[in-house]
Amino acid sequence: MAGQLRIIAGQWRGRRLSVATAAGLRPTADRNRETLFNWLQGDLQGARVLDLFAGTGALGLEALSRGAASAVFIERNRRVADALKAALIQLDAADRARVVIDDALRFLKRPPDGGFDLVFIDPPFHSVLLASVVPMLTKAEWLNPGAQIYLESASAPVLPDAWYVRRHQSAGGVWYGLAVIG
Repeated sequence: MAGQLRIIAGQWRGRRLSVATAAGLRPTADRNRETLFNWLQGDLQGARVLDLFAGTGALGLEALSRGAASAVFIERNRRVADALKAALIQLDAADRARVVIDDALRFLKRPPDGGFDLVFIDPPFHSVLLASVVPMLTKAEWLNPGAQIYLESASAPVLPDAWYVRRHQSAGGVWYGLAVIG
């Protein structure tokens, strides 16, 4: 454990959590998270959240802090997932969240146990995983009507016809946006 994550707003505003370090692990920058959650203002209360490439859990934890009802975190690195579980216990949020130690692509091949209102897709940078994950989300009942999907990558991704980008920005060589199912 070497890093720290700061919750920006909500119930746990200002809380700092220890996070594991791992090769390629880069949490979404505070400034980008703040912008994203400003976009989502009013849409988080009671939301069911899926954080597909959880890493430190920065996005899912921020959503829970701001009123999401539940979150499922998918992380394939056991050490990183264990640190995320410890953070949930520290925040007394283990009853509202589940950490699944698995690969996101393998996880999405399973039948969903209900749809999600908000999905965070922030795969390892410069990977092709985003292009693989997006179609998988549209084939099963992973998304509730009106679901929003946060995407983060080096450039604007190609999205299914039924999706449209509601908001987007670029900062520090990162494109990030919020897509909505039309």
